[in-house]
Amino acid sequence: MTTWPDIEQAGLALRGTEPSTAYGRPALKVKGKVIACTGRADDHFVLMLDVERVALLIEMEPEIFFQTPHYVGWPCVLVRYETLPPADLAPLLAEAWARRAPRGWR
Repeated sequence: MTTWPDIEQAGLALRGTEPSTAYGRPALKVKGKVIACTGRADDHFVLMLDVERVALLIEMEPEIFFQTPHYVGWPCVLVRYETLPPADLAPLLAEAWARRAPRGWR
């Protein structure tokens, strides 16, 4: 099972990523922009990805990825800690990081 400390560890390995908060919850940011944060419930976290990518992930693996009505249409997906394969964490964080990192860092 993936945990928030696992996410922090993997995220902080990415250039310029810093621990922070978003809406009062622990988050990871690059250049002040959120790439991931803990969810409102303890069973998931929020990952910032392109809207098209979010739709694809939800369609392909709904047991891992989902959205509540609050997030529909926004470039973020909710990810269940319990079902996310640990090997998928770093690539997903790198994808979120690449959306927010300065062009010269990518």
